Amino acid sequence: MAIKPLGDRVLIEMTEEEIQKQGSLYIPDTAKEKPQKGTVIAVGPGKKDEPMTVKVGDNVLYGKYAGTEINIDGGTYMIMRESDIVAVI
Repeated sequence: MAIKPLGDRVLIEMTEEEIQKQGSLYIPDTAKEKPQKGTVIAVGPGKKDEPMTVKVGDNVLYGKYAGTEINIDGGTYMIMRESDIVAVI
C-alpha cells in the first residue's frame, strides 16, 4: 500500500460486519452502523516526545465518530489519530 500516515496517525482496515437479519427481515446497508473495530495496516512515526504504542497487525477498537473513512483499491479504511483508538484487542 502506498499510504504512509504522518505524525501520530494510524491507517486501519475496517472489519466487515456480518449480514444482519432481524427475524425474517434483512437490515439494509443504510441502516447498519459502521464497524468500530479493525486491523492496523500502517502507523506514522509518532510525535517527538510520544512514541506510538500501536503497531502494524494490532486489532483495535475505536470511537464511533473517530477518523476519516477512505476507499483505496476497493477496500474501506479509516485514518485517525492514535488517541482516537480506545483499546487493543
